[in-house]
Amino acid sequence: MPQLNLATTIYLLTATALWAGNAIAGRVLVASGAVSPITLSTVRWGLAALLLLPLGWRVFTPSSALWRNKKRFLLLGLFGVGSYNALLYLALETSTAINVTLIGASMPIWMLFIGAVFYQTKPRLLQAVGAVISLIGVAIVLTRGDLSTLLSMQIVLGDFFIMLATITWAWYSWMLTKPGSSNERQWPWAQFLMAQIFAGLLWSGFFNGFEIAAGQAYLDLNFWTASLILFVAIGPSLISYRCWGLGVNGAGPTVAAFFANFIPLFTAILSAAILGEPPQLFHGLAFALIVTGIWVSSSQGRSNKP
Repeated sequence: MPQLNLATTIYLLTATALWAGNAIAGRVLVASGAVSPITLSTVRWGLAALLLLPLGWRVFTPSSALWRNKKRFLLLGLFGVGSYNALLYLALETSTAINVTLIGASMPIWMLFIGAVFYQTKPRLLQAVGAVISLIGVAIVLTRGDLSTLLSMQIVLGDFFIMLATITWAWYSWMLTKPGSSNERQWPWAQFLMAQIFAGLLWSGFFNGFEIAAGQAYLDLNFWTASLILFVAIGPSLISYRCWGLGVNGAGPTVAAFFANFIPLFTAILSAAILGEPPQLFHGLAFALIVTGIWVSSSQGRSNKP
């Protein structure tokens, strides 16, 4: 049975902290007009693939198990690399931070739903309770302790994109724990990640073709944009995906999903640090609620340990 231990917790926290940095970097790049959303996703993963190639190139040899499981990896690449990131950057172009992160915080709910409908894993009551507690913590972060702010939210096209991105990521996480006939868990980590990035890059390039055809693709490359793109290609791509895969396999997709609620908290803290603002009391309260939600959701698994 999956268990939440210290190592798994560190993996999941590392992934979410780096993805918080991705949200900030992506927002800067897209909102400033430095790069179009899908072009950013394609360039990011193309660079990540080049950086990983020296370690993962053997996955492309003729005898590689990748070719026997190409349909599975095309789906993994679509849900985890190709769609999620393009949809996230598209959402950041039109939606507000409060909408994007609140909708993204619904991931535990989608994880429970997909597990129940497609993987015959019935959600436990404590998991639902934990989801609600964590969601309250996220709301406190995003409203800076003033929950009445939620009443002024307006729905825009970007909200639909982030909702779709959240669903695809939930499905991707479930697929990681259900390899079926694939022996991917015996592969070297770099080859497994390389296979996902390669498949995702195919999808991203396909989507980018539509952006180019519509005349909406652009890239203003300079020192600062290149630095930010390099960051998202290494931290939120290579390191985060490796850590998330280890965390999901260790804790299970449902418990791991609760850690995604740390992304808005880490984003708020990083933003405050960049602006020179000290953490506020509501940050501590939100952290406590998110941790409580994770603890409650995983408590039944702990009580069932021999």
